[in-house]
Amino acid sequence: MKILNKKIAAKKSSVAWIQRQVADPYVARAHRDGYRARAAYKLIEMNERFHFLKNGQVVVDLGAAPGSWSQYIARTYPRSKIFAMDLLEITPIPNVVFYQGDFTSDDALMWLNEQLGLESGETGHGTADVVVSDMAPNTVGHKKTDHLRQMVLLEYALDFALHALKPGGTFVAKSFTGGTTGELIKQIKANFDSVHQVKPPASRKDSVEMFIVAMGFHG
Repeated sequence: MKILNKKIAAKKSSVAWIQRQVADPYVARAHRDGYRARAAYKLIEMNERFHFLKNGQVVVDLGAAPGSWSQYIARTYPRSKIFAMDLLEITPIPNVVFYQGDFTSDDALMWLNEQLGLESGETGHGTADVVVSDMAPNTVGHKKTDHLRQMVLLEYALDFALHALKPGGTFVAKSFTGGTTGELIKQIKANFDSVHQVKPPASRKDSVEMFIVAMGFHG
């Protein structure tokens, strides 16, 4: 691939990223299958292993941009209702209701509560079957700081899931490897029948990301 922008070409990190994209079989597969990002296969692989997605569900997709997770769910389970949210705008996806905003803000949570027919602050009366979160912070390159920022997002997503899920529901969320996840894992295990920490094959080996798949919500 020839890099036309000389400023980009001069940056080793940019060149390495482009070379990695060109060599990545998941990038080619996403292009061939019509997915917006290779990240679709992380969800696909986890669902093929744990079978938590089904037709007719109510699904919430947090950190949805550019939309490949919602795209997969809408394509594969067309009778499902999907509510997606991200700070970044996404190109509309059929059968996906999207909100552009900060998930941690009151306005965003109010929107989600309205879409799901939930009373603010009420627990034990959820209407969502599945909450998935691929949210990640803007990393700064400092491992401890990046990890802590990710854990904050994970806590927000978990708090929402505990409020929004039906009994028996599933929570799938991105985490980072590191030492501060122990207490969160304990909290998740206290609220779900089975909890798995997985790194799907589509997750790059050099990435610190992992995913938590928690099934059988019982509150």
